[in-house]
Amino acid sequence: MLICSLVLLVAVAAVRISSRSGLPSLLIYLGIGVVIGQDGFFHVRFDNAELTQVIGYAALVVILAEGGLGTKWKDVKSSLPAGIALSTLGVGVSIGVTAAAAHYLVGLDWRQAVIIGAVVSSTDAAAVFSVLRRVPLPTRVTSALEAESGFNDAPVVIIVVALSSTGHVESWYVLVGEILLELLIGACVGLAVGYAGAYGLRRVALPASGLYPIAVMAIAVAAYAIGATAHGSGFLAVYLASMVLGNARLPHAPANRGFAEGLGWIAQIGMFVLLGLLVTPHELGADFWPAVMVGLVLTVVARPLSVLLSLGPFRIPWQEQALMSWAGLRGAVPIILATIPVVARIDDSRRIFNIVFVLVVVYTLVQGPTLPWLAKALRLGSSSDAADLGIESAPLERLRGHLLSVAIPRRSKMHGVEVGELRLPQGAAVTLVVRDDNSFVPQPSTLLQRGDELLVVATDPVRDATEERLRAVGQSGKLASWLGGRGAPGTPGTPGAAGGGAGGGRRRTAGSTGSDRDGGKR
Repeated sequence: MLICSLVLLVAVAAVRISSRSGLPSLLIYLGIGVVIGQDGFFHVRFDNAELTQVIGYAALVVILAEGGLGTKWKDVKSSLPAGIALSTLGVGVSIGVTAAAAHYLVGLDWRQAVIIGAVVSSTDAAAVFSVLRRVPLPTRVTSALEAESGFNDAPVVIIVVALSSTGHVESWYVLVGEILLELLIGACVGLAVGYAGAYGLRRVALPASGLYPIAVMAIAVAAYAIGATAHGSGFLAVYLASMVLGNARLPHAPANRGFAEGLGWIAQIGMFVLLGLLVTPHELGADFWPAVMVGLVLTVVARPLSVLLSLGPFRIPWQEQALMSWAGLRGAVPIILATIPVVARIDDSRRIFNIVFVLVVVYTLVQGPTLPWLAKALRLGSSSDAADLGIESAPLERLRGHLLSVAIPRRSKMHGVEVGELRLPQGAAVTLVVRDDNSFVPQPSTLLQRGDELLVVATDPVRDATEERLRAVGQSGKLASWLGGRGAPGTPGTPGAAGGGAGGGRRRTAGSTGSDRDGGKR
């Protein structure tokens, strides 16, 4: 537990380093695993490819769920056809060109060459979601790449599993039919589970706000499991279900996304560290230049050709196509898929894994840091669209603020008091009143009524004084300070006043308040 906690802390600190240096954080996580591994300082021997594959699949489910929750339908719907074309036709073109390079340039048999082509043709959801959302690009470009990364895992997994288990495919049209059928099943399962989950969460009042993020992630994982059990694409199912949930205006939506983002970070860290442990660095030397050659063909020939053929009907400007060609980011997904032939024990499976590992590391080092520069050179670095504001109450922590939720019960003496007569300390204000399922911004003359719910924002120095004043008015009315009640305006807050529950889930009555630093919605 101590080692795991230290690894997590180092990985969290590495996020700050990578954001400043432009170095993708996944490489730092892989480096942590290599340092811990058998050729590193701690000499930890780990060679369980099957366990790595299982954990990698689970991590990928979480990463796709986090990406789906953060994908806005209004942005992605116009780019959805382009994303589907890239994840189907584009993947097929990329597999063919890359496999030919692996066969003729590296000398691999066609079976191993096609497996490598399929493995590295899949863009990585974790890399795309984490990198592209930090680069100011046109919405159409970002949405198409996110949709591609969410969809293209499914056909690639089917191809790699088929070639690793049987070594050949009876007929190409049988494989294509199987891919389309699994995609259809996965899409139907994902949409059905997503809509059913959203319907239930909007109508079931859970006793604590912290249960909503757990329920959302459980629904997303259930979509994957049901889709896979039904012999469909579980990866497509979890992405679509999460997209539906993320656009359904569920209760505590910011907390749901924050929880998923945290799990996504843990999944990425654990997955990359484990992959770093699995690799044996001293074995990589012989496969370094073959990986560089295959990656060069993939990056400068296969990917641009696949983008050109896939996006031809959509009349996308060449600048955006060039950026999409360079932004075909690889990451953990190809390395995880490379464990499938290792587990199946096919010939040269370890060499396949080493080539894929070196290719991912080298070209992530090249593509990731240069992507903002290329966007600027193509004059796509600043979108004309208005930037989306990340609106949530979590920044109250940084601003040293608190969001208090106040419910006025039937016998509270706050009934009949005007908002201005609350005489809250300077630095506190009633920002919203919820009455009969309707919300409005109050005026100083707004008369409070039984059953109202108030949202009060208070700065950190007056947080306790604000709570004490609200309690006093609830117990003694607007004359509380003259009737001997505590909490006169300007009175310092008492130590040990009730703090807030995570996610704003604690509901207080009779003028009592609950502080919310995280979720912001009761």
